[in-house]
Amino acid sequence: MKFLDEYRDAEASRRLAAAIKATLHHPWTIMEVCGGQTHTIVKSGLEDLLPAEIRLVHGPGCPVCVTPIELIDTAIAISRRPEVIFTSFGDMLRVPGSSRSLLDAKAQGADIRIVYSPLDAVKLARENPERQVVFFAVGFETTAPPNAMAVWQAARLGLENFSVLVAHVLVPPAMEAILASPACQVRAFLAPGHVCTVEGFEDYEPLAQRYRVPIVVTGFEPVDLLEGVLMAVMQLEAGRHEVENQYCRAVQRSGNRQAREAVNEVFEIGERVWRGIGEIPRSGLRLREAYRRFDAVNRFAAEVTAAPEPAECISGLVLRGIRKPVECAEFGARCTPEHPLGAPMVSSEGACAAYYLYRRQRREPAHAR
Repeated sequence: MKFLDEYRDAEASRRLAAAIKATLHHPWTIMEVCGGQTHTIVKSGLEDLLPAEIRLVHGPGCPVCVTPIELIDTAIAISRRPEVIFTSFGDMLRVPGSSRSLLDAKAQGADIRIVYSPLDAVKLARENPERQVVFFAVGFETTAPPNAMAVWQAARLGLENFSVLVAHVLVPPAMEAILASPACQVRAFLAPGHVCTVEGFEDYEPLAQRYRVPIVVTGFEPVDLLEGVLMAVMQLEAGRHEVENQYCRAVQRSGNRQAREAVNEVFEIGERVWRGIGEIPRSGLRLREAYRRFDAVNRFAAEVTAAPEPAECISGLVLRGIRKPVECAEFGARCTPEHPLGAPMVSSEGACAAYYLYRRQRREPAHAR
């Protein structure tokens, strides 16, 4: 299949790994930002194919994982209201809040429905004028355009029974927060190709210059990621720090103009709390004043109260690339996909879920932590 099989080719992967080894003269730590990239790396065994001097660490690019506990609690509180039909993508239902999940609330009688598009929620609002329909708008820049279009459509149709619980986050401010940390060991980034398909990569260029780190926009197949690592290593070894585009079959420097205009029409940039990380300035989206009536927190006067992560959960360290999932004492024991302590064990993009699915047999011994 064009643009798929050739990016999973084993011989091409081995050639790229050999090229990386031939280029390498120093050890380097490289962070892949996106959880989808993490799953490919772990599932395909790319860490074992790479030279030992290359250390891949996993970043905060899983929107389900970084949605804060207090917003999960708010979602649960809204969903339990008798007049509400609460809608969400399926992977949000099992994310633990401070005491329960949306799936628990559904089991206790809340009308919570899985949808495959925010426009499904708009349709529900049109079909149920006597009910309030709420959509959990979670995601990075990738899902912001369809969510913006859902709000725009609701406004055009005059649907006063539709609202969104906004949990949108932005990638570049999170990368800057990682780079600004004294604990940062990251020397290069593999930037998320799907985000850049929408937003382009102009916003990454100041980061590369300010922090002197190479940033390579990368796809999601094994050959994509190995080529991205090679491009990053070539920059590191040459002392360069630029933004390069490996994913040129899908990404342009300025992104998708129509999608960006749709987002800018409905949303504006604001502060956002990230689960396991804390508040990052200008790292989220919120509804503009003209669309603020569609904000579920305002509509239901919902209280958003800070809630701590379980003390035994190291998901914040995992999301910042400081620790790996297998370095958690509870990994695969008290924390499993069926009974997760933190969101990275739940999401299809979560690093802990990737290691649980593909590398459980390689859990590191206690003395290695």
